Amino acid sequence: MSIWQDLGINGSTALIVLFVLYFVIKWAVKNGIISAYKSITRKETAEDIETKLIMEEMESKPEKIKKSKSENMEEF
Repeated sequence: MSIWQDLGINGSTALIVLFVLYFVIKWAVKNGIISAYKSITRKETAEDIETKLIMEEMESKPEKIKKSKSENMEEF
């Protein structure tokens, strides 16, 4: 622990840094795998298909979306 003390970092700060670093690496690996899959197979992933469907739905029904947003704001 003398290395951490030399840097001026206590144990809880080190745990937070390691926790954040874990999720950053996890996110980077996931995006790398998805990118490699797309380039190798030339196929769309399920996430891409879902995003495309949501975008098409939003473009085709803008009035419905505006109404639902205003209804949600009235609940608050």
